[in-house]
Amino acid sequence: MSQISYKDAGVDIDAGNSFVENIKPLVKSTAIPGVMGGIGSFAGAFELPSGYKEPVMLAATDGVGTKLKLAIDSGIHNTVGIDLVAMCVNDLICNFATPSFFLDYYATGKLEVDVATNVVAGIAEGCRQAECALIGGETAEMPGMYAEDDYDLAGFAVGVAEKSEMDRVSLVKAGQKLIALPSSGLHSNGFSLARKVLFEKMGMQFDDDFNGKPLIESLLEPTKIYVKTFKALKNEIVAMAHITGGGIVENLPRVLPENVMAEVKQDAIKVLPIFELMSEHVARDEMFRAFNMGVGMILVVDEKNVDKVLATAEGSYLIGEIKEGERQVVMV
Repeated sequence: MSQISYKDAGVDIDAGNSFVENIKPLVKSTAIPGVMGGIGSFAGAFELPSGYKEPVMLAATDGVGTKLKLAIDSGIHNTVGIDLVAMCVNDLICNFATPSFFLDYYATGKLEVDVATNVVAGIAEGCRQAECALIGGETAEMPGMYAEDDYDLAGFAVGVAEKSEMDRVSLVKAGQKLIALPSSGLHSNGFSLARKVLFEKMGMQFDDDFNGKPLIESLLEPTKIYVKTFKALKNEIVAMAHITGGGIVENLPRVLPENVMAEVKQDAIKVLPIFELMSEHVARDEMFRAFNMGVGMILVVDEKNVDKVLATAEGSYLIGEIKEGERQVVMV
């Protein structure tokens, strides 16, 4: 009687071991003070940073959404890892947490070592940009659960904040200004709508020229990571809102107390060309609910600190102010 191996069932242990060897130098490249041990143990270890009076650990998790479909279909795998890190660490800094370490989960129908290595190379690059360490992860080869060429990603970031600095909402008051930090593109939200508009409605192709380069390059432009900006301007920032799914209108209220509103000047927003292209087929209100429209992060800043923030944060600009009123965003 012939015997069946794990590989016959669709899981290649040798490929998994080869993948681990490939990513060891990538993981090592993200090491920062606090990392304890290396890859290969059952859990990653990170020493709690010193210098905090009342340290609080914060965690954030996210994925990349259907942007992954474009990476898989185009064969460009080295940027979505940056997106994965960005979506997590950009949330952490909104609670004034400095990212410490990151872990990833990679699931696929068939482990293609080169593809997976490219994905992790992007994750390592994202960690370097965020100045946090990649200390572990999990790779799952699950035939029958995913198609052979498909994979999915999830990320987990942990940071540390001073307890007294976490409550930003109570510090937001009428008279403070709103400063936009530009996005690099769609980031990692709204891709189901973008794919429907661009490829189904408009009949565009990956290689079509858009703004001087192939459309797929604009769509896969990695999410911008704002950690270094946060560190440079922490003392000048009152609050931060990460503009993800739901856009400005749904994310900015998350940092507002009940007695104020955010007035945002639509004409001040520097809308990126990719959004202008899609707006030909999507109502403006829907565009602002589905996409970041060119604004990746909004800072609430006291008027006395506006000039310093604008001079320090590359590409930043004023888009509105905080006023008394009902808790909401008003686009004017």
